[in-house]
Amino acid sequence: MRKVRESVTAIYETQTVQLPAGGVWTYEDYALLPDDGKRYEVIRGELYMSAAPRPLHQRVITRLSYFLEGFLESSDIGTAFVAPIDVILPDRIGDPVQPDIVVIRRESLHIIDELNIQGAPDLVVEVLSPSNPAHDRKLKYDLYAEAGVEEYWIIDPHGRSVEIHVLQDGTYEQHGKWGEGETASSVVLKSFSVPVNEIIPT
Repeated sequence: MRKVRESVTAIYETQTVQLPAGGVWTYEDYALLPDDGKRYEVIRGELYMSAAPRPLHQRVITRLSYFLEGFLESSDIGTAFVAPIDVILPDRIGDPVQPDIVVIRRESLHIIDELNIQGAPDLVVEVLSPSNPAHDRKLKYDLYAEAGVEEYWIIDPHGRSVEIHVLQDGTYEQHGKWGEGETASSVVLKSFSVPVNEIIPT
């Protein structure tokens, strides 16, 4: 995902709306963007865009969401959402972001609004894009920590690994990193675990 300005200029020109300056994008500006198959996010006032996810990316999300949904339904701990879903982070530092998967525990369900999620989810999953892994490993890593997301999963489909980071005193500590033949386990979702081979296809 990358910052974008020129590619959305034409969109705004056709709507006779002035393109916002860098650093001042808002959810209201974002809402004017077309449903064109691209993925847009506003982070600290900057607009970022990425192409539609690749098939491997989607397969990983589909597989993990299957395991999550089964666990959440049987345990009645909370609910999960899969992108696209707008998440407005505290102080609008993400306005919005669109994580690949978000999990919201039962005690936090009040942040689910009719149009979007307004607040920090309890758990966020991002599947790395080979074209720009730094977006999830650095930019969103810092963003989610600041927002108070308790647990952050980073899945690398090509490296066939799952990393789980848990918030400790405002920063993330790596809870674990698992590869082929191993089983990743959550802290926030107690007793939830999933084999890496089951969510990352060969």
